[in-house]
Amino acid sequence: MGVAASRQTGGGETTHFITGLARGLAGALLFALPMLMTMEMWFLGLYVNRSRLLLLCILNLPLLIVLARRIGFEKTSSWHEAVRDAIIAYGLGIAVSAGILSVLGILNDQLTTSTAIAKIALQSVPASIGALLGRSQLGAHSEEKDEEEGEHQGETGYLHELFMMMVGALFLNLNVAPTDEMTLIAYKITPFHTACIVLISIALMHGFVYALHFKGSHGLSKGNGWWQSFIRFTMPGYIIALAVSVYALWTFERLDHTSLSQILTAVVILGFPASIGAAAARLIL
Repeated sequence: MGVAASRQTGGGETTHFITGLARGLAGALLFALPMLMTMEMWFLGLYVNRSRLLLLCILNLPLLIVLARRIGFEKTSSWHEAVRDAIIAYGLGIAVSAGILSVLGILNDQLTTSTAIAKIALQSVPASIGALLGRSQLGAHSEEKDEEEGEHQGETGYLHELFMMMVGALFLNLNVAPTDEMTLIAYKITPFHTACIVLISIALMHGFVYALHFKGSHGLSKGNGWWQSFIRFTMPGYIIALAVSVYALWTFERLDHTSLSQILTAVVILGFPASIGAAAARLIL
């Protein structure tokens, strides 16, 4: 009786894990497909600085581990399981990237091994993040999700909120930072429009999470003014979005041989989608 129950439990856990893998695969496709079909991302593999690319891939692993601790392929009760889920997510990201690029004819026999690896490595970072987000956004039944939210409610601290904002900013930045439009806008925009983008970014960040009452948004505590949450979350979140933007632009060599004013403008421009991603991460993760 006990053996049969144990087998049934083990089979259920295996099925749940396989389902999580399928959701991870779907998440990798859903979140990374726009980048997998973007020409700038293909060309980046030809000339991207290999040391900067390696640093991005290395930093992605601890990011995935912390993210997996929150939303892995199944409920994680230890850091060991989070590491396992992070490695699996990275593997899914690599597999999806290599498969889609091969199907699209991007990985042809004219490429060197180094260039092919660089193309796959670039795409595997957002794909691996999407693989972990797959469980959070695609799989959970409402009652299961509510139960998990209840379990994690006590765990969601200030540093966790900031980390989730960083993940959201990075993920959205990876979509747009490699594109030529960022550089073009930075050359054409005026200081007045740059200042407007800063104000709009901050206003949208605060409005997304507190003012518009989206599902998953954070209500203001009674007795606390709007400025307290603005100082505690919105402004640090915007600073994180700008910092992530600087790193993304540096990784993709968009800041090389550029004046300080153009760098600041490019960071503010990329900070606009990064701030939206940071705010959205607090709502959906």
